[in-house]
Amino acid sequence: MFDSYKNPLCERYASMEMQRIFSDDNKFSTWRKLWIALAEAQRDLGLNISAEQIDEMKAHISDIDYGQAARLEAETRHDVMAHIRAYGEQCPKAKPIIHLGATSCYVGDNADIIIQRLALEHIKRLLVNAIAALYDFAEKYKALPCLAYTHFQAAQPTTLGKRAALWMHDLLMDLEKLEFTLGSLKFPGCKGTTGTGASFLKLFDGDHEKVKALEKKIASKMGFDRIYAVSGQTYSRKVDYFALSVLSGIAQSAHKFSNDIRLLSHLKEVEEPFEASQVGSSAMAYKRNPMRSERIAALSRHVTVGALNPALTASEQWLERTLDDSANRRIAIPEAFLAVDAILSLYINIAGGLTVYPRMIEKHLNEELPFMATENILMHCANKGGDRQALHERLRLHSLEAAQAIKQGGENDLIARILADTAFNITMNELESVMKSEQFTGRAKEQTEEFLAEVKPTLEKSQKLLGMDIRITV
Repeated sequence: MFDSYKNPLCERYASMEMQRIFSDDNKFSTWRKLWIALAEAQRDLGLNISAEQIDEMKAHISDIDYGQAARLEAETRHDVMAHIRAYGEQCPKAKPIIHLGATSCYVGDNADIIIQRLALEHIKRLLVNAIAALYDFAEKYKALPCLAYTHFQAAQPTTLGKRAALWMHDLLMDLEKLEFTLGSLKFPGCKGTTGTGASFLKLFDGDHEKVKALEKKIASKMGFDRIYAVSGQTYSRKVDYFALSVLSGIAQSAHKFSNDIRLLSHLKEVEEPFEASQVGSSAMAYKRNPMRSERIAALSRHVTVGALNPALTASEQWLERTLDDSANRRIAIPEAFLAVDAILSLYINIAGGLTVYPRMIEKHLNEELPFMATENILMHCANKGGDRQALHERLRLHSLEAAQAIKQGGENDLIARILADTAFNITMNELESVMKSEQFTGRAKEQTEEFLAEVKPTLEKSQKLLGMDIRITV
């Protein structure tokens, strides 16, 4: 005997809430709610369906006999038909009218949109909380100078808060895209086998207005005020692509954040949360690996690559319907949401629990600051009457020699060289004044303050979404 495969996204990474959203219980109870909404709307519009039949259906929304459904699916090779029969066995009075006039995609597609909406709303909450964690971090460290990097080579200083503002800016763009996509979701409706509504038109004796009213009533019962105007048997699979594109964007932002944390961890400037009993390596007891950031990177790649699935599925659909989307969508869509749930949970955990080491940040800044200060030193000495061109050449030579000394394992002695060179006629007090790190961060602090002022209304608007119990289990 051996145990069956278990999806790591469920076993190790994703929250119980996201797992509940994509659970069989939620999916198949939503199918039953859709069958009830269909029957209720048909009854409202004059079909011979009794209140007793509908009450019977409502009494069995959640008590799904999965064993019987599985046996029926093995027999019929059709999951929707299996669940129609299993439901009918529990509701003998309602059995004749369950799924009346509908095709499989009535429950399949409508439920998928309902579930995606729930999942996007959950992702929005996580995203807002990640932004809030970064907001607090940026506010706290908006004025702390740190060495900035281009190509991971030392460049002009910034502030740690400004760096967090860059991370936050990416997430805000993702939030804007998510809100647009969430707001654009519509109800697929009940358009029948090829999207023409022919079966429902037959049920209502050719009354087009009743067919249109049927669709609106069902949509309203399921919490939607808009319906896709046209479709084949299925809603356009581009809808799935748009949703997973949002998730891909979030994954991209999170991956960049995780890379930055890993680089800064190597520099010993910041450190992600690390529990007292956490083990960094089975061999090297001293290790404190940034494993949460590494996990974000790993899961983010999965999501980013996975966004190609709905793109190809949308492009591969034939005419009004093919079934080559089904197996792919069963895997690609839930896994993308489960992975992003895990990614954002890790993001919130890291951003809210980062340890900052200001002395190490200052050490790295001071190691490079003499080179960055050379232009200020040049201007200061020239203003005192020095020959700018001659001083420029002296600075060039001193800088090259100091850089070479560093590469050979020595200290940065550029300042000592300048002090010893009488051509500069400068004192240590003057140099310290010229080299204050705050003079080299430009508008980083002010930019961060201005940006936070722009972000604040977004967080205030989303106040009800703030505050989540994030638990990282492994």
